Amino acid sequence: MSAAARQGGFAHVRHWVFDLDNTLYSARYRLFDQIDERMGAWLAGFLGVGRAEARRVQKDYFHHYGTTLRGLMKHHGVQPKSFLDYVHDIDYSHIAPDPVLEAALGRLPGCKWIFTNGTKEHARAVMEQLGVSGHIDAVFDIVDAGYLPKPFAETYAAFIAKSRIDPARAAMFEDIARNLKEPHQMGMTTVLVEHPDNIDGCCANARHGDSKAEYVHHVTDDLGQFLRALTSTKKNEEELHS
Repeated sequence: MSAAARQGGFAHVRHWVFDLDNTLYSARYRLFDQIDERMGAWLAGFLGVGRAEARRVQKDYFHHYGTTLRGLMKHHGVQPKSFLDYVHDIDYSHIAPDPVLEAALGRLPGCKWIFTNGTKEHARAVMEQLGVSGHIDAVFDIVDAGYLPKPFAETYAAFIAKSRIDPARAAMFEDIARNLKEPHQMGMTTVLVEHPDNIDGCCANARHGDSKAEYVHHVTDDLGQFLRALTSTKKNEEELHS
């Protein structure tokens, strides 16, 4: 690992990797609440149980397998496409354009990826609302991962193989701390995006590793402002583009 990476700086970074849900967009939009609700409804119908039991199964699978879908595939042989299409049939209209994030992404040197346990269609809908589509070079989604989600090591290896990025020159931004453990071990600089409205993220971080974990190098509650600070001064811009 380079000295810059060990120090947790960003001057060495030329590959910017962003999780999508509750990371690229703010958790204050509570967008994932819609997905969460639709997952519960789908499970209740599929399992023939009440909503309380469906929610218990949903969260148990999320904590054990990284996504509810992975648990459903493992234990029930669920075909993923119909499930993903159903849970992502949501309203995106309340997400406002984010000019701070858009400008900051435009100033970052190198390539920018979204690496998500969701789908490309979901990512594109979010990017369009935020107004940042022109700054994201590619999306690696759950289909690209063979439906094996973060935090499995094989998923990160598949992402590196497809993106061909150099982990030692990469930074990864995530709302779930355990998803930063593998990037840290690969040599990436890591940033945890925390927000009190991120219910699942806060719960996962309380159970599996939080902002104090050694693999979390930086913490922010506002991605746009964090990136803006990296690119807003002449000194920082010169370092990033050197």
